[in-house]
Amino acid sequence: MQPILIYDGDCRFCRFWVARWRARIGDRIEVAPARQAADRFPDIPPEAFAGAVQFVDADGSVCSGVEAIARALALAPGGGAALRAYRGIPGAAALSEWLYRRVAANRGLFSFLTWLGWGDRPAPSTYRIASCLFVRLTGMVYLVAFASLWWQIDGLAGSDGIVPVARLLDGIGPRLGADRFTALPTIFWFGASDAVLHFACAAGAVLAALVAAGLCTAPGLMVLWVLYLSFLGVCRPFLNFQWDILLLEAGFLAILLGSWRLRCRIPCARAAPRPARWLVRWLLFRLMFSSGVVKLTSGDSTWWDLTALEVHYETQPLPTWIGWYAHQLSDGLHAFSCAIMFFIELAVPFLFFAPRRLRLTACALTIALMALISATGNYTFFNLLTVVLCVILIDDDAWTAWRRRAAVPPLPPRRWPLWIGAPVIALVVVISAAEMTRRWRIPYSWPAPVRIAQRAVAPFHLINVYGLFADMTETRPEIIVEGSNDGTTWLPYEFNWKPGDPARRPRFVAPHQPRLDWQMWFAALGSEQNNPWFQFFLYRLLQGKKDVLALLDTNPFPGAPPRYIRAVLYDYRFTDPATRRETGAWWRREPLRLYSPVRSLPSR
Repeated sequence: MQPILIYDGDCRFCRFWVARWRARIGDRIEVAPARQAADRFPDIPPEAFAGAVQFVDADGSVCSGVEAIARALALAPGGGAALRAYRGIPGAAALSEWLYRRVAANRGLFSFLTWLGWGDRPAPSTYRIASCLFVRLTGMVYLVAFASLWWQIDGLAGSDGIVPVARLLDGIGPRLGADRFTALPTIFWFGASDAVLHFACAAGAVLAALVAAGLCTAPGLMVLWVLYLSFLGVCRPFLNFQWDILLLEAGFLAILLGSWRLRCRIPCARAAPRPARWLVRWLLFRLMFSSGVVKLTSGDSTWWDLTALEVHYETQPLPTWIGWYAHQLSDGLHAFSCAIMFFIELAVPFLFFAPRRLRLTACALTIALMALISATGNYTFFNLLTVVLCVILIDDDAWTAWRRRAAVPPLPPRRWPLWIGAPVIALVVVISAAEMTRRWRIPYSWPAPVRIAQRAVAPFHLINVYGLFADMTETRPEIIVEGSNDGTTWLPYEFNWKPGDPARRPRFVAPHQPRLDWQMWFAALGSEQNNPWFQFFLYRLLQGKKDVLALLDTNPFPGAPPRYIRAVLYDYRFTDPATRRETGAWWRREPLRLYSPVRSLPSR
């Protein structure tokens, strides 16, 4: 006879879970309530049906409880793991059966918890829409990144730029020797002329647009990953931000979810491998949870006493005009906002792995936090990319626009063989855990094989560590670059987006990243000696290089470059509402000292 699973049809909790299991097993077994099937099995006592689910195999053997569920699920494709664990792990059978009895004795409570987590929808969630959207939106983020970089590449890394790529590779190539491709993986070892840099940016933008349109997604994402990794390796310090490495890690995972067909429609015709989707969730968890942990483990008192936001809005790299208004809020609201942020970063990430309703709630809260951050500060494509990662949490039923298409039966899902999926997931989890403990300043020495694996994958940025603003900057030093022809009258160079003229309103620029403006914020926190690129920047201004001047808003010496140049360090603070009404200024500033002494070209 056909195997049959018999359950208590009068129990709402039992009906829900049996319907959920049946969606996985299909018609491989018969499923029936006890009131319909009990007469067929007189050897099973009536009280047994009320106490536990029963499974009658084709050979007539009977089992109940957890074993019955495990044996039934083992008939589904890839569903034998539970039965193997039940039979193979010492103590698993006794513990699981004890838990089963506790649940059976409190069905009302667990029925409520089931409703809280899953609602009234017993069918397992599918992610055909989310997988396709994640791939396409990752392509969109790549498009933003490459287009933004293309506009700046000459001034940052061209032959007349601040840090020329060709000169860098010529200098370090002989030292690296045959190990150059693993120590610094980049295609620019084969050539790094200005034309090659432009071609790589253009190719990245075009391929990203194709991926965003759903064309050649998997092969396109592979090339995009190689191109962006190539730029990141040679364009430091301008391509060394956390969102750059986050894009590489997310982009690599997107390859695993992409399609090798020419066109990927929404929803995907074939479901993406489940391990790939879980790796994306794990990345999102690490990103958010680490952001909260590093703030607490840094020892910065402003995070512990919830006063960090009292200074954050005015000291962050590129605030918006909304950030000015947020800075004016009361200390109590700042503390409350800080507490909410810690809740979203430390507690909510665990819900990424929770049942449907809790998972969607976690998704909404994370997206809301990203929206608030985007409103008060320009963090390039970081917030956009985090939202893209959140997409993988949303199942097909939540996308009303494509729900009818998703109802069409998909092709059989792509599956990873266990011998591939298990080692890959284990490797990612172990290495990322090692990276997180290091970033969290936990004094633990991982075994040698783990450290070797860390060093092996580090140049490729496949597994990274995250966490912004571990130490809150409580002041805002700003570098003002000035030029002069007589050494007496000094005229400032105005940047496009960073604070300069106190009367200029802070603006929105994200998702574009003005990388020179961003790096000026970091340079102001240190010294000129710790930022050698800054000296090259001043040198290019003395030469009047057009590519570098194009990165600025104004050039006070349009006819010829100045004879002298210097950099002055100022302390910037937001004005209060009364001062802004009176003067129109958004900032007030006080000179601190020279950041860089007066310089001139040797020939002049």
